Amino acid sequence: MIANWGFACNRLGQRHIRTKPYAPKTNGKADRFIQTAIREWAYTRTYQTSDQRADHLEGWTHMYNWHRPHGGIKDQIPISRLGIAEDNRLRSHT
Repeated sequence: MIANWGFACNRLGQRHIRTKPYAPKTNGKADRFIQTAIREWAYTRTYQTSDQRADHLEGWTHMYNWHRPHGGIKDQIPISRLGIAEDNRLRSHT
């Protein structure tokens, strides 16, 4: 896990943009993601430890982005919006 968010963004060629707190217009997608993660990953099963829960996060995030249709984008999967034909996790995380 990369400890510094800014470093991770730079490494991936992304800009880290901060949003205003309590601004639903700009925070809506992040808030929706958090609600979904809580409902579908964090509390769907009983984990014995926090480490066990954390171990399941990568798999759930992959499913969320690569296999789970999203109503807000006409039931497409998020990765389809990038035009990537195959899973690029190895390229992004090396």
